[in-house]
Amino acid sequence: MAPISIKRILISESVDPCCKKILQENGIQVTEKQNMSKDDLIAEIKDYDGLVVRSATKVTADVINAAGNLKIIGRAGTGVDNVDVDAATIKGIIVMNTPSGNTISAAELTCTLLMSLSRHVPQAAMSMKAGNWDRKKFMGAEMYGKILGIVGLGRIGKEVASRMQSFGMKTIGYDPITPPEVTATWGVEQMSLEQLWPKCDYITVHTPLMPSTAGLLNDTSFAKCKKGVKVVNCARGGIIDEDALLRALESRQCGGAGLDVFVEEPPKNRALVNHPNVISCPHLGASTKEAQARCGQDIALQIVDMVMGKSLVGAVNAQVLASTFTPESHQWIKLGEAIGAALKSCTTSKQPFSQVQIITQGKHCKALDCGDLCQRLQLQSYWFSPGRSTSLVGAEPQRVPTAGLSHWQPAVLQGRGVSSAPALCDW
Repeated sequence: MAPISIKRILISESVDPCCKKILQENGIQVTEKQNMSKDDLIAEIKDYDGLVVRSATKVTADVINAAGNLKIIGRAGTGVDNVDVDAATIKGIIVMNTPSGNTISAAELTCTLLMSLSRHVPQAAMSMKAGNWDRKKFMGAEMYGKILGIVGLGRIGKEVASRMQSFGMKTIGYDPITPPEVTATWGVEQMSLEQLWPKCDYITVHTPLMPSTAGLLNDTSFAKCKKGVKVVNCARGGIIDEDALLRALESRQCGGAGLDVFVEEPPKNRALVNHPNVISCPHLGASTKEAQARCGQDIALQIVDMVMGKSLVGAVNAQVLASTFTPESHQWIKLGEAIGAALKSCTTSKQPFSQVQIITQGKHCKALDCGDLCQRLQLQSYWFSPGRSTSLVGAEPQRVPTAGLSHWQPAVLQGRGVSSAPALCDW
């Protein structure tokens, strides 16, 4: 890709100091201004080529339209629901995140809440601080032998699964993208949500917030769950319907909830926070020194690489870069579209093909085996619609916005009967 000129960047939140240091060492001027109002940000942003945020800054269409020079919005973290990606795309502004920076921290907090729900640790600690000694009141349950349902089997879901398996839990899950044969290698049996709800003793959600996931756990789904099921949400507020959760807690259909995120943050309605069977945190999923350092470093290095024309990592709306691709990249994109469409036809037909042979010819493909070819296509043909992405274009969408390799790794494609051989097109 061609270099993109970024001379001045505004950091509007508390980001690890390494971010500013890396940017400045590479000739980019950096200004840090925190706790700005929307009007302050609108007035300030016109002077900058780039903006780095965490989750508190709301980069609305009004902010984006006021930014005459803005070329990049960098999110030091995973979710980009605080950024109007559509508005940015229309103006040709790249929105970039750091999808792997907080994976371990979010997974560890999820496991902490699962264990705390099982043994009532926060409630017991508060009781002790109040001068009580209530052993019987805080009778818990072992996690060994229990079933954990993981909705969303991306990076964080996978890490949660491996950790909770060490407690002897059986892990089942649902993900419309990650192939069941892949999650099986992690020890996670995939099934439909209708099959998953009634089996689980515990449920944890790890999806982005979008129309298809909003209110995923609601009155209807709670009714299908085991009596006393415990739920955890360290992903995004709104994936679990908060009103439905409160009703389920009151009826004891839900035996407890661990919540790190809320629809409104901080929540003005304190009914869930104050419920005795709810353990709540003020959105601490990425609040570790390690995660913040990793996210700050990642977003700075990604911006520097983009400025130097080396690579583009983490862009969630990479279609805005079409004009910067080299002629060779456009050829790979076209090939990716063609193979993706063919793969979709093969896997969705009434009689799916058991094997696909990819025939290649020409100097660009001559030395590539199937794994190399699939990997090259994934890296080159990474087209996005806001909040969604595809690995092989036309194949299957990936919900988590990230510009790293998707779940369709070359080994997976080979395992699904995709092979390559020399031969029939030359370009």
